[in-house]
Amino acid sequence: MLINFDISYFSFNFDKTKELNTMEIFSTMEPLLKTFWFIAIPISVIFLIQTVMTFVGANSMDGVDADFDGNFSDVEAPFQLFSFRNLINFLLGFGWSGVAFYTTIKNPALLITVAVIVGVAFILIFFFIIRQLLKLAEDNSFNIENTLNKTADVYLTIPAKRSGKGKILVSVNGSVHELEALTDGEQLPSGTPVKIVKIENNNILIAEKI
Repeated sequence: MLINFDISYFSFNFDKTKELNTMEIFSTMEPLLKTFWFIAIPISVIFLIQTVMTFVGANSMDGVDADFDGNFSDVEAPFQLFSFRNLINFLLGFGWSGVAFYTTIKNPALLITVAVIVGVAFILIFFFIIRQLLKLAEDNSFNIENTLNKTADVYLTIPAKRSGKGKILVSVNGSVHELEALTDGEQLPSGTPVKIVKIENNNILIAEKI
Protein backbone atom coordinates (compact mmCIF):
# COMPACT_ATOMS: atom_id res chain seq x y z
CA MET A 1 0.00 0.00 0.00
CA LEU A 2 1.39 3.40 -1.01
CA ILE A 3 1.12 6.26 1.49
CA ASN A 4 1.78 9.82 0.37
CA PHE A 5 2.85 12.46 2.86
CA ASP A 6 2.34 16.15 2.17
CA ILE A 7 5.63 17.47 3.52
CA SER A 8 4.73 21.08 2.80
CA TYR A 9 1.63 20.72 4.97
CA PHE A 10 3.63 19.46 7.96
CA SER A 11 6.27 22.13 7.38
CA PHE A 12 3.64 24.87 7.31
CA ASN A 13 1.99 23.62 10.47
CA PHE A 14 5.35 23.26 12.23
CA ASP A 15 6.27 26.86 11.37
CA LYS A 16 2.86 28.07 12.44
CA THR A 17 3.07 26.17 15.74
CA LYS A 18 6.56 27.53 16.33
CA GLU A 19 5.32 31.07 15.68
CA LEU A 20 2.40 30.61 18.06
CA ASN A 21 4.69 29.20 20.77
CA THR A 22 6.98 32.20 20.44
CA MET A 23 4.07 34.59 20.66
CA GLU A 24 2.70 32.73 23.68
CA ILE A 25 6.08 32.94 25.42
CA PHE A 26 6.22 36.72 24.90
CA SER A 27 2.59 37.17 25.95
CA THR A 28 3.20 35.39 29.27
CA MET A 29 6.33 37.38 30.11
CA GLU A 30 6.27 40.00 32.82
CA PRO A 31 6.21 43.57 31.44
CA LEU A 32 9.77 44.44 32.51
CA LEU A 33 11.29 41.32 30.96
CA LYS A 34 9.25 41.85 27.80
CA THR A 35 10.59 45.42 27.62
CA PHE A 36 14.19 44.19 27.87
CA TRP A 37 13.58 41.68 25.04
CA PHE A 38 11.87 44.28 22.83
CA ILE A 39 14.90 46.53 23.28
CA ALA A 40 17.58 43.84 22.91
CA ILE A 41 16.39 42.14 19.69
CA PRO A 42 15.89 45.11 17.31
CA ILE A 43 18.89 46.96 18.74
CA SER A 44 21.07 43.90 18.07
CA VAL A 45 19.99 43.96 14.42
CA ILE A 46 20.77 47.68 14.12
CA PHE A 47 24.13 47.14 15.86
CA LEU A 48 25.11 44.40 13.40
CA ILE A 49 24.18 46.59 10.42
CA GLN A 50 26.07 49.52 11.92
CA THR A 51 29.14 47.37 12.53
CA VAL A 52 29.17 46.09 8.96
CA MET A 53 28.82 49.65 7.65
CA THR A 54 31.72 50.76 9.85
CA PHE A 55 34.11 48.14 8.51
CA VAL A 56 33.18 48.73 4.89
CA GLY A 57 33.92 52.42 5.37
CA ALA A 58 30.40 53.84 5.56
CA ASN A 59 29.92 56.26 8.44
CA SER A 60 33.02 54.87 10.16
CA MET A 61 33.80 58.14 11.90
CA ASP A 62 30.37 58.61 13.49
CA GLY A 63 30.57 58.63 17.25
CA VAL A 64 34.36 58.63 17.27
CA ASP A 65 35.75 61.69 15.54
CA ALA A 66 32.72 63.93 15.77
CA ASP A 67 32.60 67.30 17.48
CA PHE A 68 31.75 67.48 21.16
CA ASP A 69 32.72 70.16 23.65
CA GLY A 70 33.74 67.83 26.45
CA ASN A 71 37.34 66.77 25.86
CA PHE A 72 38.27 63.71 27.91
CA SER A 73 41.99 63.76 28.71
CA ASP A 74 42.32 59.98 28.50
CA VAL A 75 41.58 59.82 24.81
CA GLU A 76 43.20 61.50 21.84
CA ALA A 77 39.96 62.91 20.47
CA PRO A 78 36.88 64.45 22.07
CA PHE A 79 34.26 61.93 23.02
CA GLN A 80 30.86 62.49 21.45
CA LEU A 81 28.56 61.38 24.22
CA PHE A 82 25.25 62.07 22.52
CA SER A 83 25.38 60.22 19.21
CA PHE A 84 23.25 57.59 17.50
CA ARG A 85 26.09 55.06 17.71
CA ASN A 86 26.45 55.51 21.47
CA LEU A 87 22.68 55.28 21.93
CA ILE A 88 22.74 51.90 20.14
CA ASN A 89 25.71 50.72 22.24
CA PHE A 90 23.95 51.77 25.44
CA LEU A 91 20.67 50.08 24.56
CA LEU A 92 22.52 46.93 23.48
CA GLY A 93 24.15 46.59 26.90
CA PHE A 94 21.00 47.72 28.69
CA GLY A 95 18.67 45.29 26.94
CA TRP A 96 20.80 42.15 27.05
CA SER A 97 21.98 42.69 30.64
CA GLY A 98 18.34 43.10 31.67
CA VAL A 99 17.50 39.78 30.01
CA ALA A 100 20.58 38.05 31.43
CA PHE A 101 20.14 39.19 35.05
CA TYR A 102 16.34 39.11 35.18
CA THR A 103 16.13 35.79 37.03
CA THR A 104 19.14 36.62 39.22
CA ILE A 105 18.21 40.13 40.40
CA LYS A 106 14.66 40.14 41.73
CA ASN A 107 14.51 43.83 42.66
CA PRO A 108 13.33 45.76 39.56
CA ALA A 109 15.02 49.02 40.59
CA LEU A 110 18.34 47.27 41.18
CA LEU A 111 18.01 45.38 37.90
CA ILE A 112 17.42 48.58 35.93
CA THR A 113 20.36 50.23 37.71
CA VAL A 114 22.65 47.32 36.77
CA ALA A 115 21.37 47.44 33.18
CA VAL A 116 22.13 51.18 32.99
CA ILE A 117 25.66 50.62 34.33
CA VAL A 118 26.28 47.86 31.77
CA GLY A 119 24.90 50.12 29.04
CA VAL A 120 27.34 52.89 29.95
CA ALA A 121 30.15 50.32 30.07
CA PHE A 122 29.23 49.23 26.53
CA ILE A 123 29.59 52.82 25.32
CA LEU A 124 33.11 53.08 26.78
CA ILE A 125 34.17 49.62 25.61
CA PHE A 126 33.04 50.08 22.01
CA PHE A 127 34.50 53.59 21.89
CA PHE A 128 37.88 52.20 22.96
CA ILE A 129 37.70 49.29 20.50
CA ILE A 130 36.83 51.49 17.53
CA ARG A 131 39.55 54.00 18.43
CA GLN A 132 42.12 51.22 18.46
CA LEU A 133 40.89 49.86 15.13
CA LEU A 134 41.10 53.32 13.58
CA LYS A 135 44.65 53.71 14.85
CA LEU A 136 45.63 50.39 13.27
CA ALA A 137 44.09 51.54 10.00
CA GLU A 138 46.13 54.75 9.89
CA ASP A 139 49.04 55.08 7.52
CA ASN A 140 52.16 54.48 9.63
CA SER A 141 54.31 56.34 7.09
CA PHE A 142 52.50 59.63 7.80
CA ASN A 143 54.82 62.64 7.62
CA ILE A 144 53.52 65.91 9.06
CA GLU A 145 55.51 67.83 6.44
CA ASN A 146 53.05 66.53 3.84
CA THR A 147 50.31 68.69 5.38
CA LEU A 148 51.99 71.97 4.42
CA ASN A 149 49.83 74.11 2.09
CA LYS A 150 46.98 71.63 2.29
CA THR A 151 43.41 72.61 3.11
CA ALA A 152 41.71 71.29 6.22
CA ASP A 153 38.62 71.71 8.40
CA VAL A 154 38.69 72.98 11.97
CA TYR A 155 37.64 70.20 14.32
CA LEU A 156 37.99 71.92 17.69
CA THR A 157 37.84 75.71 17.76
CA ILE A 158 41.25 77.38 17.37
CA PRO A 159 41.57 80.43 19.69
CA ALA A 160 42.71 83.75 18.19
CA LYS A 161 46.29 85.07 18.17
CA ARG A 162 47.93 81.81 19.31
CA SER A 163 46.18 82.04 22.68
CA GLY A 164 45.48 78.32 22.64
CA LYS A 165 45.52 75.19 20.55
CA GLY A 166 42.68 73.79 18.53
CA LYS A 167 42.46 70.76 16.27
CA ILE A 168 41.98 70.30 12.55
CA LEU A 169 41.15 67.37 10.31
CA VAL A 170 43.39 67.10 7.26
CA SER A 171 43.50 64.42 4.57
CA VAL A 172 46.93 63.09 3.55
CA ASN A 173 47.31 60.21 1.10
CA GLY A 174 43.68 59.26 1.53
CA SER A 175 43.79 59.12 5.34
CA VAL A 176 42.20 61.73 7.60
CA HIS A 177 44.42 62.88 10.46
CA GLU A 178 43.51 64.90 13.54
CA LEU A 179 46.29 67.38 14.38
CA GLU A 180 46.84 70.29 16.75
CA ALA A 181 46.88 73.75 15.23
CA LEU A 182 47.35 77.44 16.09
CA THR A 183 46.40 80.57 14.18
CA ASP A 184 47.88 84.05 13.99
CA GLY A 185 44.55 85.62 13.10
CA GLU A 186 41.04 85.63 14.50
CA GLN A 187 39.37 82.70 16.23
CA LEU A 188 38.53 79.83 13.89
CA PRO A 189 35.29 78.08 14.91
CA SER A 190 34.65 74.38 14.38
CA GLY A 191 33.91 73.60 10.72
CA THR A 192 35.89 76.53 9.29
CA PRO A 193 37.89 75.66 6.15
CA VAL A 194 41.56 76.57 6.60
CA LYS A 195 44.93 76.32 4.89
CA ILE A 196 48.05 75.06 6.64
CA VAL A 197 50.70 77.75 6.08
CA LYS A 198 53.45 76.74 8.50
CA ILE A 199 54.70 73.90 10.71
CA GLU A 200 56.40 74.68 14.01
CA ASN A 201 58.37 72.35 16.29
CA ASN A 202 57.62 69.52 13.85
CA ASN A 203 54.20 68.95 15.39
CA ILE A 204 52.24 72.21 15.58
CA LEU A 205 50.46 73.45 12.48
CA ILE A 206 49.77 77.11 11.80
CA ALA A 207 46.48 77.55 9.98
CA GLU A 208 44.74 80.50 8.42
CA LYS A 209 41.17 80.94 7.25
CA ILE A 210 40.57 80.41 3.54
